[in-house]
Amino acid sequence: MSKSPDAFRTISEVAEMLDLPQHVLRFWETRFTQIKPMKRGGGRRYYRPADVDFLKGIKHLLYERGYTIKGVQKLLKENGTAFVSAVGSGDVKAVEEIMRKQQVEQVNDLFPEDILPEDTGNGRTFFGLLKTDEDKAAGNRRSKLSKDNSTLLQETLFELIECKRLLDRARTEI
Repeated sequence: MSKSPDAFRTISEVAEMLDLPQHVLRFWETRFTQIKPMKRGGGRRYYRPADVDFLKGIKHLLYERGYTIKGVQKLLKENGTAFVSAVGSGDVKAVEEIMRKQQVEQVNDLFPEDILPEDTGNGRTFFGLLKTDEDKAAGNRRSKLSKDNSTLLQETLFELIECKRLLDRARTEI
């Protein structure tokens, strides 16, 4: 008789599911503080379904994607546990959404509101784009872009951020 998908799993069940020795799971607990199985009498570990997804994500990143433990720790720091859990559960949409949100945050950090130039009085602002009357009335210093230009700019920024991430990763591996 098999357990419900929402049931807690013992370390032996998780180790069997992931095709890993139990000592590897115990070792990962020392390296990833986010792994916190419930412990019962005698130190017996019980993993929640979310813990199992997180462990699957770590295994995928380490064994299939070639990350080091330090690299996975950095990914966790940058993207959070939800990202690694989404990788583990195979939820591609969640992974893409988390990456998109992170990239938007990085773009907002690169271009905060206060660095945009003041209106010169001729209606032109950042990159020479025209403000709409609505923007002028609201005192908004950000210009309106056409949907095509906005999409193109966003794609370019995402590509630049990905290039930066790859360069940073290469620097840490050297």
